[in-house]
Amino acid sequence: MLTFPATIQIFIATEPVDLRKGFEGLSAIVRDVMKQNPLSGHFFCFLNRRRDRAKIIFFDRSGYCIFFKRLEKSTFKLPVQADARVIEMEAPELMLLLEGIDLRGAKRRPDGRR
Repeated sequence: MLTFPATIQIFIATEPVDLRKGFEGLSAIVRDVMKQNPLSGHFFCFLNRRRDRAKIIFFDRSGYCIFFKRLEKSTFKLPVQADARVIEMEAPELMLLLEGIDLRGAKRRPDGRR
């Protein structure tokens, strides 16, 4: 399981990406498509066309890191946001997404209670 610092921002590309891309290709998408700085230390997540694979790229103090996840019997379900090229989410939402849990229709209570 991944753990995230409280200050981390997470950006997910809504358009499918060729996950054969490595550090340079994904960081170029972060710069050119997502309009973010790939050296910021934030997490940038990409999904393939079938949405059964995800890559997360981020830069720490010494270099780039890539995480790769493949779901065996499910697909990643993004929350619906019309015409958004990038979705920003919080760490707990990313953890649910990576487990294959459908986030569409999920609601967060304003007071944090269940």
